[in-house]
Amino acid sequence: MAAQAACTRFSDNYDIKEELGTGAFSIVKRCVQKSTGLEFAAKIINTKKLATRDFQKLEREARICRKLQHPNIVRLHDSIQEENYHYLVFDLVTGGELFEDIVAREFYSEADASHCIQQILESVNHCHQNGVVHRDLKPENLLLASKAKGAAVKLADFGLAIEVMAEQQAWFGFAGTPGYLSPEVLKKEPYGKSVDIWACGVILYILLVGYPPFWDEDQHRLYSQIKAGAFDYPSPEWDTVTPEAKNLINQMLTVNPYKRITAAEALKHPWICQRERVASVVHRQETVDCLKKFNARRKLKGAILTTMLATRNFSSKSMITKKGDGSQVKESTDSSTTIEDDDVKDKKGGVDRSTTVIAKDPEARRQEIIKMTEQLIEAINNGDFDAYTKICDPHLTAFEPEALGNLVEGMDFHKFYFENVLGKNCKAINTTILNPHVHLLGDDAACIAYVRLTQFIDKQGHAHTHQSEETRVWHKRGNKWQNVHFHRSATGQISGATPFDFVNPHK
Repeated sequence: MAAQAACTRFSDNYDIKEELGTGAFSIVKRCVQKSTGLEFAAKIINTKKLATRDFQKLEREARICRKLQHPNIVRLHDSIQEENYHYLVFDLVTGGELFEDIVAREFYSEADASHCIQQILESVNHCHQNGVVHRDLKPENLLLASKAKGAAVKLADFGLAIEVMAEQQAWFGFAGTPGYLSPEVLKKEPYGKSVDIWACGVILYILLVGYPPFWDEDQHRLYSQIKAGAFDYPSPEWDTVTPEAKNLINQMLTVNPYKRITAAEALKHPWICQRERVASVVHRQETVDCLKKFNARRKLKGAILTTMLATRNFSSKSMITKKGDGSQVKESTDSSTTIEDDDVKDKKGGVDRSTTVIAKDPEARRQEIIKMTEQLIEAINNGDFDAYTKICDPHLTAFEPEALGNLVEGMDFHKFYFENVLGKNCKAINTTILNPHVHLLGDDAACIAYVRLTQFIDKQGHAHTHQSEETRVWHKRGNKWQNVHFHRSATGQISGATPFDFVNPHK
């Protein structure tokens, strides 16, 4: 089927079926082509809500996807523009993420990793031959065509992809996902196709040992590692990896982009094209075990950063205006989650790879999350640590200004404030939650983002107001919701105060 805009209405050619995922301006639904009975995934974008820049990005994505036709790329089959909606009809991929499939296998070897990266390189090579740079290669965008054994790997999500001329190097903007960004992007230098090869090197490293070559909770330190190309092959896990595999990684993770191996050259590397002779066939159980932990962390971090996305979305509607530089980078301490747009949150194989999924009876569940958040804030206002601990997970993680950019875990850090600060130096407190925005993450998880406006009277009778932006991730265990992570900004602080000073302004 030709991937071109049609003059007819979408409903003339397709029957709409169940929802697969949803986003702020779009929804993905399974659809069936009337003439053939074939199934596809239709991304339906409400163009009435799109800003001019977003509409241009949509057109760019569709234009790029039309010219990419390869067995290892999720293919765009149709593009239909109507008055208020744009329909993009993609392959319906049902095999889930490649990394999730690997951990479910009974056997996984270095040779299997070679076969995986070969298919990824084939897709990247096709992109580069057609003047396309993906710019967001990462595990979330590597899917399997079906659940059948040996199903093809499919590269998805061209929302950040750009078109370049031949071997053009230029500054195309700060775009990508932190752990996979290349040194030249971080240095804001001209870049081109080689940024995709760097990301392939990161992916190959993970495929072999189950953890990334560059990692730090602090984003500045992470970026410093990447810019310096500071990675190694620690024992014992790398002792069993062949020298040829390490050689390919070294050529992919070369800091100088002009000396970095190309996709076409990588496909000719002995570890790829002669894998039967070169790559080890020993089962790598330790890699599978580490990859399970890596996948779990990706999912949790994806949920956390969805809350950060939500914060950006709703805060733009509040009274506070934030200065932006127009960049497309995914700013976060996490190294694996892209949060540029309100892209579709895929559930069953649509092209977009995010984590938000709309569950049954969504409005009732949203109200439940808002109520739990109100109860938690009430416990804070009352200085009731016992009530607070009943609502929060014992291993609660948090990003907050007083932690100086560090991710803190557990209750001890918060207990200090309950015992020494909260509720001790003010007469009355009133908290209002403004613009609550709830994302439902499957059946047992959700996140909420909101502006927290706190009014209080100090012991001298003076009235004060404090505003902060907060996001919280909730997880349901049994029938009980628990707060597992939160992120609080320092926006709207009283001059000279800490974020806890709204209940202790004169300490």
